[in-house]
Amino acid sequence: QVQLVESGGGLVQAGGSLRLSCAASGRTSSTYAMGWFRQAPGKEREFVTAINWSGRSTYYADSIKGRFTISRDSAKNTVYLQMNSLKPEDTAVYYCAAVYDPYGSRWHSRAEYDTWGQGTQVTVSS
Repeated sequence: QVQLVESGGGLVQAGGSLRLSCAASGRTSSTYAMGWFRQAPGKEREFVTAINWSGRSTYYADSIKGRFTISRDSAKNTVYLQMNSLKPEDTAVYYCAAVYDPYGSRWHSRAEYDTWGQGTQVTVSS
């Protein structure tokens, strides 16, 4: 089992940038796909972005496409979410998630993610 710890959240003005990190520990493996979800008050959890185990394939929700970038450093067992041109509607708790995916068949499906971090708050002021 892998454990996930997010960091890097905070308060930023609209148009600013933040970088979130998700450090994996425990049964770490390069064959885990990683994703970021977010949940704003009163809204459903949104599948924001994901990266497959090799780092060669990524998914982005339309709401963040062109502004956010997911990446992974397998040597450090860490996934990053670089968020640029932030908007007030990006305000949410951001969760890192993982799924064991050695065959690359699960990483793009939000329902497959079964391991979660505790979340980190991102607040964008207008």
